[in-house]
Amino acid sequence: MIRNFIILLLAALIIALPFLFRQPQEDSAWRPGDPVVVIITPMNEAIRYEFARGFSEWHLRNFGRPAKVDWRALGGTSEIMRYLVSEYVTAARAWWIGKDKHWPAGASDAVVARKLDTNSAPELKELYEAFRKTDDPDEFTSKVDLLWGGGEYDHSDAHRQGLIVDPWPAGKEPSQVLDIPETMSGETWRTPRMFGNVLSTFGICYNLDRLRDLKVGKPPMQWDDLADPAYFRQVAACDPTKSGSIAKAFEMIVQQKCHQSVIAAGFNDAQIEKFETAIQAAKLPPGELPKAVPAEYQAAVERGWENGIRLIQRIGANARYFTDAASKVTIDVSMGDAAAGLAIDFYGRYQAQCSRAPDGSERMVYITPVGGSSVSCDPVGLLRGAENRETATRFIQYLLSEEGQRLWTYRPGTPGGPHKFALRRLPIQRNFYPPTPDTGIPHFIKCGMETFGWREHAKYSADNLADPAINPYSLATNFTYRSRWTAQHFNIQRDLVRAMCLDSVDELHDAWKAIIRNGGPEKQAAAMELFSRMPDKPEPLTWRSAVTFSKKHDRLDYLREWTGFYRENYRKVKAIAEP
Repeated sequence: MIRNFIILLLAALIIALPFLFRQPQEDSAWRPGDPVVVIITPMNEAIRYEFARGFSEWHLRNFGRPAKVDWRALGGTSEIMRYLVSEYVTAARAWWIGKDKHWPAGASDAVVARKLDTNSAPELKELYEAFRKTDDPDEFTSKVDLLWGGGEYDHSDAHRQGLIVDPWPAGKEPSQVLDIPETMSGETWRTPRMFGNVLSTFGICYNLDRLRDLKVGKPPMQWDDLADPAYFRQVAACDPTKSGSIAKAFEMIVQQKCHQSVIAAGFNDAQIEKFETAIQAAKLPPGELPKAVPAEYQAAVERGWENGIRLIQRIGANARYFTDAASKVTIDVSMGDAAAGLAIDFYGRYQAQCSRAPDGSERMVYITPVGGSSVSCDPVGLLRGAENRETATRFIQYLLSEEGQRLWTYRPGTPGGPHKFALRRLPIQRNFYPPTPDTGIPHFIKCGMETFGWREHAKYSADNLADPAINPYSLATNFTYRSRWTAQHFNIQRDLVRAMCLDSVDELHDAWKAIIRNGGPEKQAAAMELFSRMPDKPEPLTWRSAVTFSKKHDRLDYLREWTGFYRENYRKVKAIAEP
């Protein structure tokens, strides 16, 4: 009896979840029967407020009626993706059984599989293909129209799972969509079903008063600086398995180390481009090379990947904590609860502004390390079976219009700017920035335009978008993202950081403290060699093995193995370092 009651209670909770996470919208003009769009997003409350209000007013001007945004705010992108997968599997099951079809063993995994095994049973193949051919809310729906925010990786992954669809037929896209570059410095900004609408870089925030207290000679300007023993227990960080933005920041660290390793091996950027193009064209298994690419080049990439992981390990050893919320990092640094932290740019800039002293002087600074971050986008995508498809596609158009783009950067109260909040983010449309020597957008240059309207936008922008340290089109020239180096490792790196730094944090801190107290890393060669070892169970972890690791091993099993490995290893390190 009690068991049945618990089951009914859980079922009721699952049904109620979408309603629990609905966010109210201030819109006195909207009335029942007017258009609605349901959006799931990790965007914060200030962004949701400004874009709900702005879209409703834009919709009223252009289509004669206001529109309401019905938000689903569940947390970070990881939580959102788990929710969407669950909703689609449940909806697909009801749809399939309703067609008098058998729901076979393994169907829940197969329907949202990124790629179906060629040896799968015929009934699983039928389900997999039928799900991807159906985009009709009368057949099935997640009851959410748009996925907005998070990173390109998660959106591309959602497409591979069959969750995101093309909103427009090829050649029918609105003009503002086509104004977005498809790629920039190796990052994808637009595909037929994923549309970047705001840009981000990743970097370091630091508290000036705390640095003086620590007697740090110079502020941290590069990722390597955060591994300095002077920052022991002073770095604020976030759990990369909970935050997509911080997972991306860790990937930037590894990317930079790969590049540095390749350059140190004697190869230049022109050769890197040539070799990577040849490798991509050859379509060989990971690590295998066409004849035109030297083996030492690939060896340098693999050394760089391990160097990046080891740098993250040392930054983790300096961590004060690993929070679940990326926004907590910048708040704590601004308050002096940590000396420095890893942050996405708009959190850093916004908090730096909020924490200024009464005389206007800075207490906290945010910087993007030169050559240490790509420029990535936050996309928007239409979900399969959207019940409000027309209003959803209009929301995408609004995001990419000049009216929508102004909200990201304008000061509150300025013409066309946000109502209450300075969002301090970087719009994607090119005409908000001055021209750069290499924009990567030849059709703008062919127009013969000396300016793209950026001077007018500059009058109202909260940030100086002409500053090369802020302008994403300038920053993109200092960093080229090589997806082959780290993209396939993205999720396994998240898990590795968790085992290496979070689940073994006490032993990590004890080991690092022992090294620091007894001469530091330079005088503790034996301890550092042991400290830096990679897991060897259930198989040795390398750049190559990492690509297929999660396919060959159960996640919970390898996380348990890795955590045990690091805890034991750190205890040995402490014993070696202690006199």
